[in-house]
Amino acid sequence: MKNSDKGKVADSIRLLPQQIEDALTQAKKFKLPESYKKINRVVVSGMGGSNLGARIIAAVFKDEARAPILIEPGYQVPAYVDRDTLYIISSYSGNTEEPLSTFAEAKARGAKIVGLTEASVKNKLAALLEKESLPGFIFSPAQNNPSRQPRLGLGYSIFALLALLAEVGVIKIDRQEITRIISALEKNNLSFDIAARQIAKKISNKEIILVGAEFLAGSLHALRNQFCETSKNFSAYLVVPDMNHYALEGLSNPASNRKNQVYVFWQSDFYHPRVAKRLRLTEEIVRKNKISVLSIKLNGKTKLGQAAEMLQLGSWLTFYLAIINQVDPIAIKSVDWFKKKLS
Repeated sequence: MKNSDKGKVADSIRLLPQQIEDALTQAKKFKLPESYKKINRVVVSGMGGSNLGARIIAAVFKDEARAPILIEPGYQVPAYVDRDTLYIISSYSGNTEEPLSTFAEAKARGAKIVGLTEASVKNKLAALLEKESLPGFIFSPAQNNPSRQPRLGLGYSIFALLALLAEVGVIKIDRQEITRIISALEKNNLSFDIAARQIAKKISNKEIILVGAEFLAGSLHALRNQFCETSKNFSAYLVVPDMNHYALEGLSNPASNRKNQVYVFWQSDFYHPRVAKRLRLTEEIVRKNKISVLSIKLNGKTKLGQAAEMLQLGSWLTFYLAIINQVDPIAIKSVDWFKKKLS
């Protein structure tokens, strides 16, 4: 394992609680102009690992946020972005070309721009914010995310953004709840490390289909990312109840589904009762199609706690699947090749 993890992926996973604590500590020094509170929507422009935190927050706080939180990856600025929009340019490295390319248009629209990025020497986003005298939450993650990969620094991405949104009044956060979440994650690390080894064996050599609902939709997206990049294992996700209206009939073909796929259901007591029933019935249909099923019950005390719990267990799971697949969990050779060809 040590030989397979020269990029310190396991260390970054283990340090998730410290990432959260550090992000909130750094957030105390960050202030936004008073005018930034006069907004009616939040738009996050970010790609890949740099929008995972936003997706998790948008899902968890969907029924609490006073303004919609919208994730808009790509080169274009949506038509609805205006002076009443908090426009967050999220780039972990600060050099992601798509969100950087939207800066001028968002500024021309009068949007309230703020950057979310790491402290690094050659950070184009940080330099741009400084040049334009615009605020930026520039966090220092090196100590608690030694892998330096955005997908493994989600303690910063989630909770830095959470603190930012709390400051402008879009959501409210309970500091005591977060303290309890950090404590739970610290206690879970060893048991999840061990459990993930066993689960990884059960789902190896399979296409992994993640299934969940409601407040865990963002977490499903994040884990899909980690399975693909950390494990080098194809994964997709489906969200209940929407999937019940299109995906069920597709289970029967091709016949190779029975051999090649495994469905991982994420269960929660916080789901709407009808959604919980739908997950049970969906699992039954998958089994009837003779496709492998694994069901994981989350036990966190709050929705945010369960989202963090799912991220922690899932991250360990993707790490051990990488070991089984005999791949380097840090390397993203195809992505690096793709970026080089684009430049």
